[in-house]
Amino acid sequence: MTEAAASQSHDELVATMTGGMARSDLPAFAGSERLRPDGRPRPDFRAELRRIPNALNALTVATTLAAAVTLVWAVIAVDHWLATALAVPVMGIVMLRMFILHHEAAHRLLFSNRLVNDVVGVSLLGWLTFGTGTHHYRRGHANHHRDEFGPKEPDFLLYALYPVSRDSMRRKLLRDLFGVSGYRIVKPRFTGLVRPPFLLLSLRFFAGQALVLGAFWATGHPWLYLVLWVLPYFTYYQVANRLRVIAEHGGMTRTPDRRNTTHHVRQSPAARLFLVPYNVGYHLAHHVDSGVPARNLPRLQRALEEDGYLPPDAIWPSYGSLWRALVRPAGSAL
Repeated sequence: MTEAAASQSHDELVATMTGGMARSDLPAFAGSERLRPDGRPRPDFRAELRRIPNALNALTVATTLAAAVTLVWAVIAVDHWLATALAVPVMGIVMLRMFILHHEAAHRLLFSNRLVNDVVGVSLLGWLTFGTGTHHYRRGHANHHRDEFGPKEPDFLLYALYPVSRDSMRRKLLRDLFGVSGYRIVKPRFTGLVRPPFLLLSLRFFAGQALVLGAFWATGHPWLYLVLWVLPYFTYYQVANRLRVIAEHGGMTRTPDRRNTTHHVRQSPAARLFLVPYNVGYHLAHHVDSGVPARNLPRLQRALEEDGYLPPDAIWPSYGSLWRALVRPAGSAL
């Protein structure tokens, strides 16, 4: 297939599979003292926003890792099935937080020292949470930011075809809740053991999980690896991850106007606790300038709103309201 034909084919996919939530009535934005016409911060403002808070991030990483250790210790100390059951979704929340820190490191925004950033955020956090500790996620994620819904978009199908039917959404969430989605994610690591090009990645993956299992083994309760590490990842984490990403890009489309590639949702304390920790919910601001550390995204978001780039009626008041809109009413046309 020629490059032109491939491009045309992808354009057809974009036209038929995306844009169900995009808007054609957004007002033009001419720029402001702080922002360029495309929403990006101007140089002086950008320099302020791009400062990485190393000490605060170090504390965040330490407390997140400590939370996982403390949770396991508490389950062992209480030694009751109810405490163990309640700990499963809590560990899922901790895992989600670890991944968001890994995402920050993939943008080289966790620590200003690149070696520290990559060792802590990519090789450690990205390795322990069912990753390989390599830069594969960073490379794929760069394509996501370079051209949302473009030919190299790694998650095109995850965001496409919204709004979906109620039955379709139910099936997606049930697959997440019952481990099907998690299995599809880790399956290549098993098949990679017999496919030489992927053998090293698979070995790195299993080495990371062997390390986690060894830590549980050292507590004298190796079975907790399945209950407090595997189970949260294959259940709560998958559901939360889907709900988060469709709230970021579900139903949007390929366009230079990032107001139509990415949603913005008002952030509530509950959402930040269970779904969008560490300011990852300020996702439109993140896509406007992916070089702004997460701690500074609320400030950029305020500028986008105050200066007129993002009109009030383009802001979702809650995640619930957006999720409801991502589901077609029963009986509606496709």
